[in-house]
Amino acid sequence: MKNLILWLTSLLLFSLNLAHAANQTVRVGVLEFGTVNWELEVMRTQELAKKRGVDLVIVPLASGDASTVALQGGSVDVIVSDWIWVSRQRADGRLFSFVTYSNAVGALVVPAQSTIKSVADLQGKKIGVSGGPNDKIWTLLRAHAQRNLNLDLAKATQPSFGAPPLLNELVQRQQLDAVLNTWPFTARLQAKGMRQLVDLPDVLAGLGIHQPIPLIGWVFKEDWAEQNKALLNQFLAASLEAKQLMKTSDVVWDKLKPKMRAEDDAVFVTLRQTYRAGIPACLDQTTRNNIALTHKILFEVGGEKLAGKSDTLAPGTFWAGYEAACPKP
Repeated sequence: MKNLILWLTSLLLFSLNLAHAANQTVRVGVLEFGTVNWELEVMRTQELAKKRGVDLVIVPLASGDASTVALQGGSVDVIVSDWIWVSRQRADGRLFSFVTYSNAVGALVVPAQSTIKSVADLQGKKIGVSGGPNDKIWTLLRAHAQRNLNLDLAKATQPSFGAPPLLNELVQRQQLDAVLNTWPFTARLQAKGMRQLVDLPDVLAGLGIHQPIPLIGWVFKEDWAEQNKALLNQFLAASLEAKQLMKTSDVVWDKLKPKMRAEDDAVFVTLRQTYRAGIPACLDQTTRNNIALTHKILFEVGGEKLAGKSDTLAPGTFWAGYEAACPKP
């Protein structure tokens, strides 16, 4: 009898361990109403993570700062942030890693009837900028204006820094002449007839970078990634499959529509188009070189507070294991 009990106990423990091995958890920290939720919803409803043995746990967070705090504290495994933050952390000995998530970023928009036709026309104008003075897109726009127009937008314009919804409201009330906002809020303004003056590819082209680059990605602790390499690669594979569905299937988007909080069909379509346009390819060496050059520019204009202690991107910023999860053309 004793041997039978021991055998049954061993069988039960083996079964539990097998189940755990078959379905391991990845805790993803996301802003409660952020666009990352759209992809995660596709991963969940289409069981793209589950079929790969990944139990996807979505942890709502209040802000970008809350996301990085949660990751550093170990209450989540993965967040979406930018490689600038990762490089800055690595330079200080905190080893995080980055895998590309999206090329989608904001743009500078003006009212349809605005007399502003180019960046040069921004002199003396009131510009709303999401985030703060060290916002990376604002910094790149400043670098573009300095290099090509000998114009310091920080001094030549009247910038106002604030939350994306507030800036959209102010420009629609004609209290701002232009807005540099995050892409979902830019898309909303464009759906209402506002005109794009310049976007990140335009800015980068003016800085000698003639290729889209990703700014945001999945971010995680390097040691966690190395200890859970197979699990992370399965999560990334599910992410890539979700993107492919979102790129090709309107039905998937129709199911997402309630979660997107689009005010009307025009906003919904513009959000869908912009998201699709931002779906990235695998990183090649040219893209890596362009990212390194972008980091150097950010350091030159934004200084240590934005880009960290060096104008060189910290080694290891991009997780080497990414190549295993990213299919080649």
